[in-house]
Amino acid sequence: MTRLFSGAALAAAVLLAATPGSRAQDFPSRPVTVVVPFSAGGPTDALIRTLGERMHQSLGQPVLVENVTGAAGTIGVGRVAKAPGDGYTLSFGHWSTHVINGAVYPLLFDLLSDFEPVALLTSYPMLLVSKNSVPAKDLKEFVAWTKANQDKAAVGSIGAGSAAHVAGVYFEKLAGVKLNYVPYRGAAPALQDLLAGNIDFMFDHVSNALPHVKEGKIRAYAVTSDKRLPSAPDIPTVDEAGLPKLHVSIWFGLWAPKGTPKEVVAKLNAAVKDALADPAVRAKLEALGQVIPPVEQQTPQALAAHQKAEIEKWWPIVKAANIKIGTN
Repeated sequence: MTRLFSGAALAAAVLLAATPGSRAQDFPSRPVTVVVPFSAGGPTDALIRTLGERMHQSLGQPVLVENVTGAAGTIGVGRVAKAPGDGYTLSFGHWSTHVINGAVYPLLFDLLSDFEPVALLTSYPMLLVSKNSVPAKDLKEFVAWTKANQDKAAVGSIGAGSAAHVAGVYFEKLAGVKLNYVPYRGAAPALQDLLAGNIDFMFDHVSNALPHVKEGKIRAYAVTSDKRLPSAPDIPTVDEAGLPKLHVSIWFGLWAPKGTPKEVVAKLNAAVKDALADPAVRAKLEALGQVIPPVEQQTPQALAAHQKAEIEKWWPIVKAANIKIGTN
């Protein structure tokens, strides 16, 4: 039997179908795009692509990666801040893009209020490494050496507000020294100059520096964490080596635009947790030097709390050092 609807009833039905609740129940009905504010092909890009491939299984829709570079990641993050809050456009970023940039750049968006946290992902500490000709054999001796070489000890840096730069600033604060920063366009050329002996030391990504440490080409003093690395158990933590609190962790997260329904965030979070629990995914991420957080820390609430705490820790340090665009 055919049933006829009045104009009012039909309009009500259309309105009901368009409500956020109904859209959330149907989510996702098309591919989800993750905006990555870095160039394609690097280890950071590989991280989200590995997660996205596995999230596809849970969501039933492809997870596409769009690389939007420029202004230290602020362009890509800003694009998501302006996107509809429907869960189909997400922001992938890390400590620099979603914490440090807020103290360095005049952003046109708010890193906390303009986004809905989805999940805290992985992290990795850094290594404090020097050229072999630096006479210090451990971290305490290295601090003494930098104090004896005020303004002359050359540290490699990768742009204003980069992890290598901010780690150096934090080292200055805790060790009570003043360093001479040598800027580079990326970690690779900085490391090459360290290997060549053109700079004295740098804070570098574990995956970048560790192979050279193991080959004896450079010296590692400590890992910037309170836990030793499974891939390098012989390298002490900064706490063990004599400079407590020099903790610099590059952590990653996933965010949706402000106003994204909680049900949609919950579905995205569940897909992330499924991916991080997959043994094949875990093996790939650990091969990239990533540390996977416990499942209770993979929640939107954990990401929100961690990001807020990191902003409260790092913004005063960055602002006190007067780190601005174009400075190093």
